[in-house]
Amino acid sequence: MLDISDLRFLTALSAAPSLAAAARGLNVTPPAVSQRLSLLEDRLRLRLIERGRGPLRLTAEGAHLVDRAQVILDEVDGLTEEMSARAGRIEGPLHVIAPFGFGRLRVAPVLARFGSDHPGLRPGLSLSEDPVSAMNDGLWDVLIHVGRLPDLRITQRKLAPNRRFLVASRAYAERFGLPTRPDEVSAHRVGVVRENRADATLWPLTGPDGAETHLRVQPVFACNDGEVLRRWALDGFGIVERSEWSVADDLSKGRLVRVLPDWSLPDADIVALLNPRTVRSLRIDRFVDRLAAEVGPPAA
Repeated sequence: MLDISDLRFLTALSAAPSLAAAARGLNVTPPAVSQRLSLLEDRLRLRLIERGRGPLRLTAEGAHLVDRAQVILDEVDGLTEEMSARAGRIEGPLHVIAPFGFGRLRVAPVLARFGSDHPGLRPGLSLSEDPVSAMNDGLWDVLIHVGRLPDLRITQRKLAPNRRFLVASRAYAERFGLPTRPDEVSAHRVGVVRENRADATLWPLTGPDGAETHLRVQPVFACNDGEVLRRWALDGFGIVERSEWSVADDLSKGRLVRVLPDWSLPDADIVALLNPRTVRSLRIDRFVDRLAAEVGPPAA
């Protein structure tokens, strides 16, 4: 006879690259995993996983059992979520993926406060250079993205509008001057952020008359963390492109100034994506509501 713990054990094994990795995920020793697997196979009189070199491979019987187990576990988890929601409880795991800069500075504090307000919650935050690629592992509930998205055909919720600006420090502007036309940018020091697979050296600009141009820049400096790039801009290294949420305070206090202020870049709205493979729960909906309320539009 199988029980729920057997089904969870087997699905955990199927998602792991090795018995050792599965043991780490289950917080037990590799021998304990091997022994439990052998006992389960003896009980069923079936071989479920092929041992040997390389990654773990399910047998046909193991794959069938995992498929059926996942359906059953989804039903059990869904029922648990439903009963928690009926009782008004916000509890259980909540795995969020977000970009490095925005995740560290804006999402992490909200998630911490949300967790403190709901002691039964088990929050987790993964920061990634490329959150959209990180979503492929399936182990997430909410993904925060800044910028344009492909047609992913999953539920998305806009959390806040977000423009993008070209900026430089006031000291840089006083020392080198600022370009007044896009074709003058090539004479300046430029920095770019390489946070994902996007082409960071191509800046699509729309002029005051609606004319569009694509400016190819030759960066002098670069970093995969946007906040490091912002810091370098503040230190006078050169011109950078940053999101409004990141530099709004610097602009309002005069630490940074707009470059080509009559030209605009495409907006990079902040959105939350909801995992279609995750049972929609009260904790997910309430957390997204909290994010929308606290992230809000950048300060003017």
